[in-house]
Amino acid sequence: MAEILITGGAGYIGSVLVPELLSMGHDVTVLDSLMYKQNSLLDCCKYKNFHMINGDARDEQTLKRALDGKEFIFPLAALVGFPLCDKDKVAAVTTNQNAVESIVRLRSKEQKIIFPCTNSGYGLGQGQEFCTEDSPIEPVSLYGKTKMAAEKAVLDSGNSMTFRFATLFGASPRMRTDLLVNDFVYRAVFDRSLIIFEGHFMRNFLHVRDAAGAFIFAMENFEKMKGRQYNCGLSEANMSKIQLCEKIREHIPSFVYVEAATGTDPDKRNYIVSNERIESMGYKTKFSLDDGIEELIKAYSIIKNSFYGNV
Repeated sequence: MAEILITGGAGYIGSVLVPELLSMGHDVTVLDSLMYKQNSLLDCCKYKNFHMINGDARDEQTLKRALDGKEFIFPLAALVGFPLCDKDKVAAVTTNQNAVESIVRLRSKEQKIIFPCTNSGYGLGQGQEFCTEDSPIEPVSLYGKTKMAAEKAVLDSGNSMTFRFATLFGASPRMRTDLLVNDFVYRAVFDRSLIIFEGHFMRNFLHVRDAAGAFIFAMENFEKMKGRQYNCGLSEANMSKIQLCEKIREHIPSFVYVEAATGTDPDKRNYIVSNERIESMGYKTKFSLDDGIEELIKAYSIIKNSFYGNV
């Protein structure tokens, strides 16, 4: 069994991935500042092979201690998404890029890095042509720029590989309601209506549990996969925002959505993605968009941001 360091391991992906790795017998150390005051890994404390460092992945002394003796490093710590990065540009650069560059510099060459990047680096894409890993990188947001810079540092350092993840969806113990599918389902459940800006813009999607599964797959196939980047998404879920709403309405018939005649979406990503490279390695997704919508509807019967409401 492997010794693994996961920075940001108490986040949206990590809170799904860490319990899975522990149940397989791997030794897992999580380095996380718990900036959202989340307790999503509490159930992991029952495992002898779980270790928690409450600290900042940007602090080199903490990072050196966490890196010691690890076979695999998963740098998940990041400010994710363009709104959060624009809100704190300094933290975005120091966390998404500089902290990863520190890992690259401090780790030994024998230690293997599996880095989660984003397919948002494709920016406006290439019209209706599929974006492959060889397509031009033209990120339109600070988030995309910092993640692509970190990806380059990781791949240039050797003994590493990266995922360019699609937009994630699904329930996680560290829930995020801001992701596109999660947000649209939330609005369908509680508001029953949605105004869509630039509904023709295309995006690829991936269930968070399939993202966690990709890390496990990469560990088991690291030698044949290393040195490259891999688009990782649900191939049947290359779709527009309008098509996503149509799919949600299959589950919530009362959902009404209208495309705005004016106005723009500040998130300018628009692309369709080929996942052929990772699929040729043998990776298969297990969870459909329908699976995710069904579980999100159940999740929103448990959580609702209604602190200032009386219903």
